[in-house]
Amino acid sequence: MSASPFAAETRRRRTFAIISHPDAGKTTLTEKLLLFSGAIQIAGAVKGRKASRHATSDWMEIEKQRGISVASSVMQMVYRDHVINLLDTPGHKDFSEDTYRVLTAVDSALMVIDAANGVEAQTRRLIEVCRQRNTPIITFVNKMDREVREPLDILDEVERELGMPCVPMTWPVGKGKSFGGIMNLRTRAMTVFESGSERRPQDFETIPLDDAATLRARFEAEYDAAAESMELATGASPTWDHAAFLAARQTPVFFGSGVNNFGVMEVLDALVDLAPPPQPRTSSVVVNRQPQDKVVQPDEPAFSGVVFKVQANMDANHRDRIAFVRMASGKYTPGMKLKVQRTAKELRPTSVVTFLSQRREAVDEAYAGDIIGFTTHGGVQLGDTITDGANLQFTGLPFFAPELFMTVLLKNPLRTKQLQQGLAQLGEEGAIQVFRPQAGGAMLLGAVGQLQFEVVQHRLKTEYDADIRLEGCQYTGARWITADTPAELRAFTDAYPQRMALDAADALAFLCTSPYDVRLAQERFPKIHFHLLREHAGLSLSG
Repeated sequence: MSASPFAAETRRRRTFAIISHPDAGKTTLTEKLLLFSGAIQIAGAVKGRKASRHATSDWMEIEKQRGISVASSVMQMVYRDHVINLLDTPGHKDFSEDTYRVLTAVDSALMVIDAANGVEAQTRRLIEVCRQRNTPIITFVNKMDREVREPLDILDEVERELGMPCVPMTWPVGKGKSFGGIMNLRTRAMTVFESGSERRPQDFETIPLDDAATLRARFEAEYDAAAESMELATGASPTWDHAAFLAARQTPVFFGSGVNNFGVMEVLDALVDLAPPPQPRTSSVVVNRQPQDKVVQPDEPAFSGVVFKVQANMDANHRDRIAFVRMASGKYTPGMKLKVQRTAKELRPTSVVTFLSQRREAVDEAYAGDIIGFTTHGGVQLGDTITDGANLQFTGLPFFAPELFMTVLLKNPLRTKQLQQGLAQLGEEGAIQVFRPQAGGAMLLGAVGQLQFEVVQHRLKTEYDADIRLEGCQYTGARWITADTPAELRAFTDAYPQRMALDAADALAFLCTSPYDVRLAQERFPKIHFHLLREHAGLSLSG
């Protein structure tokens, strides 16, 4: 990095997402990272609907009822003089779109694996997104205090699924009832396991690995087996190469038990020591009416950022809308003049905050890598680029063609205005995809998973006082469409007037009733392009 006045602040930042399959212990680990950094004083256990304390990262009412994360949340903490921006993602596959968008806003990922189940289906999807973006991954194998698989088996599976070698940083001694602790290969000491969710790192006993006699006397056969398997694992693994990790060609692996606060400190230290600071980001600029790529360096003085999430009603009393902005460059200070590139309009946020889930603090200053929240009253959409003047556009925020559709029917017709407001805001937020048929008729909701419909129905009733009924419809898919000329597009829309709909960003979509619809339409209109994926700032990617 250059000797920019912001370089030192930028180097202090770490921005990462926690990813996993549901129930691998991701939200619990998030709580413990916050606890150990001093960001919170007491960790809220995620124990379903009767828990008196709920996880800090689960703030939505439906999350507290079900004990699951259904929306990504943002938390900032300071540890070892580093500013750590942690994004907790929903593990449930029905909310994978939210997770994919969050992964565009981070520089690394912490993958949590259940030691009994190994790499599960949803984790595979998230790994694929990380690999597409070459996002470095730190691996944490959780729940070692339960009856789980052999650590060598887990490493083999992680290597197969990630397509990259694992480098163990800690190694377990025993498992389940005979779990004795972890050997730290970086500090050359063993931390002795004791169960209990109130323990802090300083409460755990450590024994140097050089003191093999004490370890053997204390842990007997478990220690010998662990030492042998560790030797096999390290012998089969490449030596640690930080550059290979940053290029997403190696993953460091840690073992522990999040619920018992065990092995968590090692992960927190790794995020500071190993995870990358904010990285350059590619944007598009128009020069002589031609789009060109421009790499934006994090320590450039000009402010730029991208909206990767919009959340309505985080504070039910104020009916607010927060645009979550990942800063890509420059410095934010209160009162700055900012511009939304899509509309060229000035952005005047009423307040700008950093987050600890629902707790907010006003921002005095923020730098590249930080996640800041702009309270807005409309005019900002997912994927919007915000700058202090420069005309550039960040791309890459994905919207996937939905596979499930429902028709919205309002129980009380007098609540039409509330329904329209709710659908507009939830559509902009990306909680669900909202389609307005151009031929008129009821609004359509499109989703990746069934649970999205339930959450939107719940939120429309509780947040907007719009009680709806959802009914099935004939549509089974959608494709966003573009054409080489306006005349070709007009001919196509005239041929299929009942199949045309606009989404929340007013992008035109073709509604399908069977897999053959697209093929037949493509044969009739070869110059129309059908897209499975929409990126903000124009359609691109999959055909």
